[in-house]
Amino acid sequence: MAAIAVTTGCGSPPPPDELARAETVVETSEVRTPRVVDDSGRPPVTFDPCLDLPDDVMTEAGYNAAHKEFSDMPMGSYTFLGCTYRDPTVVPGVRRGYSLLVLAGNVTLEEELQKNGHVATETMINDRPALLEIDPATGGTCRFVLRTAFGMVIFSRIYHKDHPGPVPQREWCEGLEALVTALEPSITS
Repeated sequence: MAAIAVTTGCGSPPPPDELARAETVVETSEVRTPRVVDDSGRPPVTFDPCLDLPDDVMTEAGYNAAHKEFSDMPMGSYTFLGCTYRDPTVVPGVRRGYSLLVLAGNVTLEEELQKNGHVATETMINDRPALLEIDPATGGTCRFVLRTAFGMVIFSRIYHKDHPGPVPQREWCEGLEALVTALEPSITS
């Protein structure tokens, strides 16, 4: 949702009709110019993980939404808008928290399946086609990839262990599906 700031000179408040008009625009505007575009002819990425995921849901899930990190990846033939969140919850001897990278890109779910089908399982998140990707070569990483009108959104979580040896694979995705299911309605396209 776009935000509009209304300012006037000398610190006086804006006229009531100007403030009302600004509030109306904020409430009804749902179109945002993508912050990164490419020249591929692919659809523009219309979902921005740092702006469109609700901070309250992220905070409730344990991620520090106040310190999310924007990352843009224009690749020429496709684009990804990214946002990194950190869950700093430390369980001594078990884990040092999680990192969650959310990427929205104009690559299709079919292209992703072709690339990573060897580690992907087709699934559904709410009523949206998705992939669950667990690659043993990337120990501690669990990924859900959801289809969108512009391409896909990837939720990739890394389990930061706090002990020697590997993290049992059954723990890589623990709780992530519930989070992705809660966030899926935020993806409006």
